[in-house]
Amino acid sequence: MITHAALAERFGTPLYVYDLDKVIEGRRALFAALPEGFELFYAFKANPHPDLARALREGDGEGGACRAEISSTGELTAALEAGFAADECLYTGPGKTDAELDDAVTRGVRLFSVESHTDLEHVGAAALRHGAGDVRALLRINSATGSATTSIRMTGRPSQFGIDSETLPALMPELLAVPGVRVVGAHLFTMSNAKNEDALVEELRHAVELAARLEREAGLPIELLDIGGGFSSPYAVPGTRARYDKLRAELERILDLHLPRWRDGSITLACESGRYLAGESGSLLTGVVNIKESRGSRFVVLDAGINAVGGLSGLGRLLPAAVGVAGDGLDETGSLVGPLCTPGDLLGRDIALPALAPGDVVTVPNVGAYGVTASLLAFLGRPAPTEVAFRGDRIVSVSRIDYRRVHEPVEGTDR
Repeated sequence: MITHAALAERFGTPLYVYDLDKVIEGRRALFAALPEGFELFYAFKANPHPDLARALREGDGEGGACRAEISSTGELTAALEAGFAADECLYTGPGKTDAELDDAVTRGVRLFSVESHTDLEHVGAAALRHGAGDVRALLRINSATGSATTSIRMTGRPSQFGIDSETLPALMPELLAVPGVRVVGAHLFTMSNAKNEDALVEELRHAVELAARLEREAGLPIELLDIGGGFSSPYAVPGTRARYDKLRAELERILDLHLPRWRDGSITLACESGRYLAGESGSLLTGVVNIKESRGSRFVVLDAGINAVGGLSGLGRLLPAAVGVAGDGLDETGSLVGPLCTPGDLLGRDIALPALAPGDVVTVPNVGAYGVTASLLAFLGRPAPTEVAFRGDRIVSVSRIDYRRVHEPVEGTDR
């Protein structure tokens, strides 16, 4: 049996470990919670590890196979490495450059989510440059209103994301006339990490209602409708992914009311998820380097900090105040800090801890999403953590991200 202790002893720390059985459980659970026939996009930004992504792509009798949602050519490369076909990918993002679009189109991507009229024009121009006659686009919609209160709202305010819904009726004739690309539907990703099932249902209801209204009033084509995500899972604290016992029935009722032709298959419906599918699978094992006292406060210094589990701290999304730590009895209090030369290298302040000593291993749970690739990897030049993927009692892979400076040739120099 594979244990965290055995993996830490064998491969050292800091060490990310991914239980692929939990990835498969997440995929099956989410497909089971959605109405029959829904497609599910895996958001590669959560974790592009090829073995984890491959486990989501490979469907079975207890759930469908995920498609890939990507927002860079680097993520496209990761998706292809994991076995996704380019035409299974949805390419998103507000800053698609001509070079990126040329690369994506030539490699076979045929479905894009566009954030503006000019974004759509750029996609169409790339398709024309490369003779791709079957490029399709979803219009990402920035709704004027929202429904649920969530941790991260993506609509209802001025934003780089999406076309303002109130402008769509006037814009639609121009959007439908952009050469090189065909508008086939809408993308409504309104929030992340819904606080509970009722909030999630209300937000998805709002997305379906808005799409139906825009189809009716603005002439928005709806062959494919991506109503977003918001599926909840804990991050860096103990716990399990949310259960959605009534979501399927509620979504079916909402669709029957607003888009009843979904029953005959004339609309392809989709959701997307990152943290729900990947989060619970991953743990970070980090070693205790030192224990120190400073003016009455206790600091546990680890060999992993925000360079290894940053939680998007560089973007203002800090780790929670209490980081999950494995141990017998949480009888002591202290702050978990990393090894970096910055006071910002803090994983948890004044939290309950077990008795720890140098050489012990601390486990940060639920970091299979927004773990190593969401961290400040290159800061202070420390090597990236090793990553181990396992399934059952078999280690599937051992790898580490390697980043290095590549010198470009410059005329008049010897490089």
